[in-house]
Amino acid sequence: MSNTKPMPTEINLHKQSGVLEVSFDTDETFSLTAEYLRTHSPSAEVQGHGPGQEVLQIGKEKVLIEAIEPVGNYAILIHFDDGHNTGIFAWDTLYRLGKDHGTLWPNYLARLEAAGHKRKAPNA
Repeated sequence: MSNTKPMPTEINLHKQSGVLEVSFDTDETFSLTAEYLRTHSPSAEVQGHGPGQEVLQIGKEKVLIEAIEPVGNYAILIHFDDGHNTGIFAWDTLYRLGKDHGTLWPNYLARLEAAGHKRKAPNA
C-alpha cells in the first residue's frame, strides 16, 4: 500500500466559464467552479482559526478567477476577482475538493438556504 498523495498532472483555467480543471495522477479530473473554490477556500477568512469558526461566504455566485500562481511544488494561490487571494490550495486540498464535491457543495447550498440567502445564479 502506497502513502503517496495524489499529484496534479495538469491544471487548466477556463477563464470565461470560471472553471478550474485539475487532472491528477490517479486518472481523475475535477472541474471546479470559481464559486466553489472561493466558498471553500482554505484561507482563515473562510475557514476561521479553528473548528466551528467557518465563515459562510455569501454572494459569490459571479466570482471569477483572475490568476493562478504556483506556490513551491505543493500548491497554487488563486486570485479571485473579488480581491480574495489568501487561500493557498495545496494539492491534497484541491484533490479533496474534487473528490468530495458531491457532499461539500450540497452542504454549502443547505447552509446558504438556512441563512436565508437565495443564490442569484446556478453555478455549481
